Amino acid sequence: MRRRISAALVAVLLTAVGCGSGQTGGAASDPDAALKVGVSPVPHAQVLRYVADNLAKDKGLKIEVVEFTDYVQPNTALVDGSLDANYFQTVPYLDTFKSESGAQLEWIGPVHIEPLGVYSKKHKKLSDLPDGAKVAVANDATNEARGLRLLQDNGLIKIKPGAEKTATVRDIAENPKNLEFVELEAAQLPRSLEDTDASVVNGNYAIDAGLKPSNDALALEKAEGNPNANGLVARAELKDDKRIKDLLALLQSPQVKDYIKQTFSGSVLAV
Repeated sequence: MRRRISAALVAVLLTAVGCGSGQTGGAASDPDAALKVGVSPVPHAQVLRYVADNLAKDKGLKIEVVEFTDYVQPNTALVDGSLDANYFQTVPYLDTFKSESGAQLEWIGPVHIEPLGVYSKKHKKLSDLPDGAKVAVANDATNEARGLRLLQDNGLIKIKPGAEKTATVRDIAENPKNLEFVELEAAQLPRSLEDTDASVVNGNYAIDAGLKPSNDALALEKAEGNPNANGLVARAELKDDKRIKDLLALLQSPQVKDYIKQTFSGSVLAV
């Protein structure tokens, strides 16, 4: 089923690439146009609006914030030219998208880390999970593997050697508690907590659902050496545009680092 869905998605993306080829609208063709940047609502939209409202004017930047509640549309909209950049994803997620779609998108630079966490409304510790417990993980390749690595790091499962970077539930070699895995779209994971024993939730969706990762997670990714920073991505023709470079500089500025620290209290970490 996942392969069929993936194939259908790739077909749609390739159509978008074909329809958009040769078309360079928005900021690419108008140096005075606002940069249209796609973001997830939390924390990306909050961070970008802080930049747009407080810092962009001094750089002569105009920023239009466009929110999405899933992880697919920000890239497809970037491919078809509806956006000039997006800020919601990690390098591994972008690499998977490019590999599957053939899209020419460019990683510009990292901004922050949202530690992935294991949450539960039924249990206080991971050791309390019963035999046969139902555990939900993301169904996209990057975040599923990331979630399974977190469970492995906390002794719940073992992944087949060599499969850690791309692991799915079919790559679990040892499952001593006979955990039953449910694969869901990442945005659905907070709501799944009503029905699961535990769910592995991305930081932005956890915060948006009123969870505080630093307090509520039963287990949390480590920030040190974490390759999963969320960052700025642009269309290929805009990768060297001064406005894109200025936007990254603002997103990585001391002011934004202070804003992230004060606003998210350790649930989001500036790079």
